[in-house]
Amino acid sequence: MNPPMTGPTADAAATYLTALQERLVADGCKVTVPHWRDHPVVTGCRGDRKARWFGTKTELFVFAAAVPEIDVTTLGEFTQWAMSYAKSLRGGIPGARNAATVLPALVSARVRPEAAQWAAQDARILGTTLISRPLTVETGKEGVRTTMYRGGVVWGGMFTSHVLQKAALYFP
Repeated sequence: MNPPMTGPTADAAATYLTALQERLVADGCKVTVPHWRDHPVVTGCRGDRKARWFGTKTELFVFAAAVPEIDVTTLGEFTQWAMSYAKSLRGGIPGARNAATVLPALVSARVRPEAAQWAAQDARILGTTLISRPLTVETGKEGVRTTMYRGGVVWGGMFTSHVLQKAALYFP
Protein backbone atom coordinates (compact mmCIF):
# COMPACT_ATOMS: atom_id res chain seq x y z
CA MET A 1 0.00 0.00 0.00
CA ASN A 2 1.28 3.45 -0.87
CA PRO A 3 1.65 6.02 1.91
CA PRO A 4 -0.80 8.93 1.68
CA MET A 5 0.49 11.99 -0.11
CA THR A 6 0.88 15.06 2.06
CA GLY A 7 2.28 18.55 1.72
CA PRO A 8 2.79 20.74 -1.35
CA THR A 9 3.25 17.83 -3.77
CA ALA A 10 -0.09 16.32 -2.75
CA ASP A 11 -1.72 19.74 -3.08
CA ALA A 12 -0.39 20.17 -6.63
CA ALA A 13 -1.65 16.72 -7.65
CA ALA A 14 -5.05 17.33 -6.05
CA THR A 15 -5.32 20.72 -7.77
CA TYR A 16 -4.44 19.10 -11.10
CA LEU A 17 -7.10 16.39 -10.64
CA THR A 18 -9.75 18.98 -9.73
CA ALA A 19 -8.92 20.97 -12.88
CA LEU A 20 -8.96 17.76 -14.95
CA GLN A 21 -12.41 16.90 -13.64
CA GLU A 22 -13.62 20.39 -14.63
CA ARG A 23 -12.15 19.99 -18.15
CA LEU A 24 -13.85 16.60 -18.54
CA VAL A 25 -17.24 17.97 -17.48
CA ALA A 26 -16.85 21.02 -19.75
CA ASP A 27 -16.19 18.68 -22.70
CA GLY A 28 -19.35 16.67 -22.05
CA CYS A 29 -17.85 13.63 -20.35
CA LYS A 30 -19.77 11.60 -17.81
CA VAL A 31 -17.58 11.86 -14.69
CA THR A 32 -17.41 9.46 -11.74
CA VAL A 33 -14.86 8.86 -8.98
CA PRO A 34 -14.27 5.14 -8.34
CA HIS A 35 -11.25 3.90 -6.34
CA TRP A 36 -8.12 2.02 -7.35
CA ARG A 37 -6.36 0.60 -4.32
CA ASP A 38 -6.73 3.45 -1.80
CA HIS A 39 -6.71 6.20 -4.44
CA PRO A 40 -9.77 8.05 -5.75
CA VAL A 41 -9.74 8.05 -9.54
CA VAL A 42 -11.22 10.85 -11.63
CA THR A 43 -12.97 8.99 -14.44
CA GLY A 44 -14.52 10.50 -17.52
CA CYS A 45 -16.10 8.81 -20.51
CA ARG A 46 -17.67 9.95 -23.76
CA GLY A 47 -18.63 8.54 -27.14
CA ASP A 48 -18.14 10.23 -30.49
CA ARG A 49 -19.29 9.35 -34.00
CA LYS A 50 -18.15 11.26 -37.10
CA ALA A 51 -18.93 10.94 -40.79
CA ARG A 52 -15.22 10.70 -41.67
CA TRP A 53 -15.09 7.55 -39.52
CA PHE A 54 -17.83 6.07 -41.75
CA GLY A 55 -20.33 6.24 -38.88
CA THR A 56 -18.11 4.25 -36.53
CA LYS A 57 -18.36 5.19 -32.87
CA THR A 58 -15.34 5.57 -30.64
CA GLU A 59 -15.53 5.60 -26.87
CA LEU A 60 -12.96 7.49 -24.82
CA PHE A 61 -12.28 6.64 -21.18
CA VAL A 62 -10.07 8.82 -18.97
CA PHE A 63 -8.75 7.59 -15.63
CA ALA A 64 -6.49 9.74 -13.41
CA ALA A 65 -5.20 9.23 -9.87
CA ALA A 66 -2.59 10.90 -7.69
CA VAL A 67 0.16 8.70 -6.25
CA PRO A 68 3.29 9.48 -4.22
CA GLU A 69 5.62 8.29 -7.01
CA ILE A 70 5.12 6.91 -10.51
CA ASP A 71 7.22 3.90 -11.46
CA VAL A 72 6.82 1.39 -14.29
CA THR A 73 5.18 -1.25 -12.08
CA THR A 74 2.58 1.13 -10.65
CA LEU A 75 1.81 2.66 -14.06
CA GLY A 76 1.50 -0.82 -15.60
CA GLU A 77 -0.85 -2.03 -12.85
CA PHE A 78 -2.97 1.12 -13.11
CA THR A 79 -3.12 0.78 -16.90
CA GLN A 80 -4.31 -2.85 -16.62
CA TRP A 81 -6.92 -1.86 -14.01
CA ALA A 82 -8.15 1.06 -16.16
CA MET A 83 -8.44 -1.13 -19.25
CA SER A 84 -10.37 -3.80 -17.35
CA TYR A 85 -12.61 -1.18 -15.76
CA ALA A 86 -13.29 0.46 -19.14
CA LYS A 87 -14.08 -2.94 -20.64
CA SER A 88 -16.68 -3.51 -17.88
CA LEU A 89 -18.30 -0.12 -18.63
CA ARG A 90 -18.65 -0.61 -22.37
CA GLY A 91 -22.08 -1.10 -23.81
CA GLY A 92 -23.23 -2.93 -26.87
CA ILE A 93 -23.02 -6.49 -28.04
CA PRO A 94 -19.60 -8.16 -27.55
CA GLY A 95 -17.96 -8.63 -30.93
CA ALA A 96 -20.03 -5.84 -32.49
CA ARG A 97 -18.59 -3.00 -30.45
CA ASN A 98 -16.74 -0.07 -31.93
CA ALA A 99 -13.25 1.08 -30.94
CA ALA A 100 -12.42 2.46 -27.52
CA THR A 101 -9.40 4.29 -26.15
CA VAL A 102 -8.34 4.44 -22.52
CA LEU A 103 -6.19 7.27 -21.18
CA PRO A 104 -4.89 6.03 -17.79
CA ALA A 105 -2.93 8.84 -16.12
CA LEU A 106 -1.01 8.84 -12.87
CA VAL A 107 -0.23 12.24 -11.35
CA SER A 108 2.69 12.88 -9.01
CA ALA A 109 5.53 15.27 -8.23
CA ARG A 110 7.88 12.28 -8.59
CA VAL A 111 7.97 10.45 -11.92
CA ARG A 112 10.72 7.89 -12.43
CA PRO A 113 12.34 8.39 -15.87
CA GLU A 114 11.72 4.77 -16.88
CA ALA A 115 7.98 5.21 -16.17
CA ALA A 116 7.80 8.23 -18.49
CA GLN A 117 9.76 6.27 -21.11
CA TRP A 118 7.35 3.32 -20.79
CA ALA A 119 4.36 5.64 -21.27
CA ALA A 120 5.95 7.24 -24.35
CA GLN A 121 6.94 3.95 -26.03
CA ASP A 122 3.71 2.65 -27.48
CA ALA A 123 -0.02 2.17 -27.02
CA ARG A 124 -1.27 -1.01 -25.32
CA ILE A 125 -4.05 -3.10 -26.84
CA LEU A 126 -6.60 -5.34 -25.11
CA GLY A 127 -8.34 -7.57 -27.62
CA THR A 128 -8.93 -5.77 -30.91
CA THR A 129 -11.11 -2.88 -29.82
CA LEU A 130 -9.59 -1.45 -26.61
CA ILE A 131 -6.48 0.72 -26.97
CA SER A 132 -4.66 2.31 -24.05
CA ARG A 133 -2.32 5.30 -24.07
CA PRO A 134 -0.87 5.55 -20.52
CA LEU A 135 0.24 8.96 -19.27
CA THR A 136 2.53 10.25 -16.58
CA VAL A 137 1.73 13.72 -15.28
CA GLU A 138 4.53 15.32 -13.29
CA THR A 139 3.39 18.26 -11.15
CA GLY A 140 6.61 20.01 -10.22
CA LYS A 141 7.84 23.46 -9.34
CA GLU A 142 8.61 24.11 -13.01
CA GLY A 143 5.03 23.34 -14.02
CA VAL A 144 3.27 20.27 -15.37
CA ARG A 145 4.97 17.79 -17.70
CA THR A 146 2.83 15.16 -19.43
CA THR A 147 4.30 12.14 -21.18
CA MET A 148 2.37 9.74 -23.43
CA TYR A 149 2.64 7.88 -26.72
CA ARG A 150 1.60 10.26 -29.50
CA GLY A 151 2.15 8.01 -32.51
CA GLY A 152 -0.27 5.99 -34.59
CA VAL A 153 -1.68 2.54 -33.90
CA VAL A 154 -2.73 -0.30 -36.19
CA TRP A 155 -6.09 -0.91 -34.50
CA GLY A 156 -8.17 2.26 -34.21
CA GLY A 157 -5.70 4.30 -36.24
CA MET A 158 -8.40 6.45 -37.82
CA PHE A 159 -9.20 7.81 -34.33
CA THR A 160 -5.60 8.83 -33.49
CA SER A 161 -5.93 12.56 -34.18
CA HIS A 162 -9.24 12.71 -32.26
CA VAL A 163 -7.73 10.94 -29.24
CA LEU A 164 -4.62 13.13 -29.26
CA GLN A 165 -6.77 16.28 -29.47
CA LYS A 166 -8.80 15.12 -26.46
CA ALA A 167 -5.62 14.18 -24.55
CA ALA A 168 -4.20 17.66 -25.20
CA LEU A 169 -7.46 19.22 -23.97
CA TYR A 170 -7.66 17.10 -20.81
CA PHE A 171 -3.92 16.95 -19.98
CA PRO A 172 -2.42 20.33 -20.96
